[in-house]
Formats: sequence, structure tokens, C-alpha cells
Amino acid sequence: MSDQNPVFIPGPTNIPDRLRNAMHLQTRDHRAPDFVETFAPVLHDCKRVFGTDNGKVIIFPSTGTGGWEAAICNTLSPGDKVLIARYGMFSHRWIDLCERHKLDVQIIECAWGNGAPAEKFADALRADQYNEIKAVLVTHNETATGVRSDIGAIRNAMDSANHSALLFVDCVSSLASMPFEMDKWEVDIAVSGSQKGFMLTTGLAILGVSQKAITAMETAQLPRTFFDFQDMLAANENGGFPYTPPLQLIFGLKESLAMLFEEGLDNVYARHHRLAEGVRQAVNAWGLRLCANSPELNSDTVSAIYVPEGFDSNQLTEHAFNTYGVSFGIGLGEMNGKAFRIGHLGSLTDVMVLSGLASIEMAMADLDYPVTLGSGVRAAQEYYRTTARKFR
Repeated sequence: MSDQNPVFIPGPTNIPDRLRNAMHLQTRDHRAPDFVETFAPVLHDCKRVFGTDNGKVIIFPSTGTGGWEAAICNTLSPGDKVLIARYGMFSHRWIDLCERHKLDVQIIECAWGNGAPAEKFADALRADQYNEIKAVLVTHNETATGVRSDIGAIRNAMDSANHSALLFVDCVSSLASMPFEMDKWEVDIAVSGSQKGFMLTTGLAILGVSQKAITAMETAQLPRTFFDFQDMLAANENGGFPYTPPLQLIFGLKESLAMLFEEGLDNVYARHHRLAEGVRQAVNAWGLRLCANSPELNSDTVSAIYVPEGFDSNQLTEHAFNTYGVSFGIGLGEMNGKAFRIGHLGSLTDVMVLSGLASIEMAMADLDYPVTLGSGVRAAQEYYRTTARKFR
């Protein structure tokens, strides 16, 4: 695949040259004063993206999966009960992680294409008369299905049940791309990563942690060493790390935050919504349908699209890659072979998205999909050109 072609997977995302240059560093001493001067502001500035004044930001050399594990290990004990809904591949994987840590996982099964069921959470929490549920786990943006859940509604459900459980949110594919309000929603741990909205290479688990979660560490009995919040927070107080940090990624994150703030977070969110809406216009013009079961669930970072009956979505994405050198997301889990995904997050413009839509249209035409060549591109063009002025 040509390096000139953008990727249209929902992460890792395209890396702007400005960020690649920022990470192009010779080895430096991570215990020297100049690293401290860089790292402390990065931790502080990340709080703006999480939407928190009250919480702490903790960064580990890892991925979102490592962030999940850190959230669990620092706040819970073996046998603790957690409540989670399964409605996509990533909520499924978080369930698996909890079960491997010998937690008592209460699962609410949902159809893929739905979001987190606030009412069912409320019912389960009301039924928990002795507060045995220690944490509620929610995937904000389910990357497998292109579904965004309402975290505010989950918080309201917890409050209506008058329940004291911690609230953990996976925002890996939403943070820095869609609004996130950690303090407003009273999220106790928000888990993200460097490779999506922050437009960097994979390698950082970036967590927002509330004071309530920090207090829970005092009694948590699950083992942790590499992911110990206490060790990290103690080192961070002096601007350092308890072990060797991923220095190049931290310098990249500093520059990423500068880019986000220069554009303005509200403008970043509006750009993602506009790009996503153009893709949705194209999907409608193709006569295809999204995996998300209703419009309010539509993600602004990834669209999962069902292929027509009798077609294999894996063949489509392979053909697009082999013939046109462009990557699209495959269907995961229950979506395997049934749907492909268009990632529209990070460093993208409407012009770049149009190139992706044109590429997947050509691939569909090659494979005799019942799609009129140019129909989706035209629909997206009409939307982008009529909304362009206010975004320039």
C-alpha cells in the first residue's frame, strides 16, 4: 500500500507529519529537568480533553487493553462483582478480561447495533440491595458496530438507583474526537489510547482517574506492578515515571495536544461529526444500512456498514487493499463477513474522506455490488460542499 493513501480503519489513524516529526527524537535522559518540564504539562493538558478539573491523568506505556487492566487491578479485589453490557467486540473483550481476573461479572446481553442499556443498568443496580456491584463498565464508542452510547444516561441510571458503584468508561475510539465530560458524568476511570483521536502511534494507555477511584485503591486486592496507580502517581508528582517512559510518544502527545487546542476542541468535534455525516449520506445513497440500530446511536468516528445478502465483507476489504491500496476496517465478531467499517477520525478532511468513499465504491463495483458507481461520492460531495463555508 502506498504511504500516500490514507487509511480508513478506526485506528490506528493517520499520523500527521507534524506529529511524526515531533516523535523523531534522539534518545534523551528521562530523568533530566527538560523531560520533567515536558511531561508535567502533558498530564495537565490531557485533563482538558477528558473534561475533568478534579481527576488525575495517568499514562502507561501500553494500549487501551492495558488501560482496561489498570482500571480493574487498581480498584477491585478477587470475587468483586461488576456490571457490564455486551453489545460489541470491545465490550466482549472487557468482559473476558474481567473474567480472567476472577471477578464476578454480571452481563447484560444486548443485540449488536444497540448501545449501553441505561434502563437495564438501573434495574440491575436497584436489585443490588447490598451494593455488591462494585463497578459499572461501559464502552462509550463500540468500534465494531459504530455505536456511541449515552454515558450521561448511564450516570442518571446509577443515580436513580442510588448506587455507589464506580463507573468505568472505555473511550478509546471517542476521546479527542467526540465530546467527553468526565466530571459532568462522574466517570471514575476513563480509558483511552494514543492511536486514535490523538493521531499517534500505538503505545500509550491514557487514563482519567477520579478521586473516588484513587480512594478505592486503598482496599483493592488484585495484584498489580507495572500498572500500579500509586507508583505512577508518586513518580508523576515529581514530573517523572517509576520506570523508563516511552519518551518519543510523550513528546508526540505534547504536540498532539497543541494541534487539538489550536483547532479548538469544539471544532475538532464538529469536524468529526461533519465527516461522519458525509459518510452516512454515502451509505444511504448506496442503499446499504449501518449496523447502528437508530440514528442517535451513530458514531462520529467509525461507521460499520452491512453488505448486501450474499456478499462477503472480508472479500470487499481485501479487494480494496489489493487493488487500490486502501485499508478499510473488517467486520469483527458477529459482524465478521457481514459488514465493513469506515474509520473517519483523527487527521482527516472531507477531501480525504471522499477519496476513501470513491475507493470503496470502485471495489464494490468490481465485485458486482448493487451499487451505482459515483452515487455515494456524489451524496457526500453535496453534503460537504453545502456545509463547507462554516468549517473554513
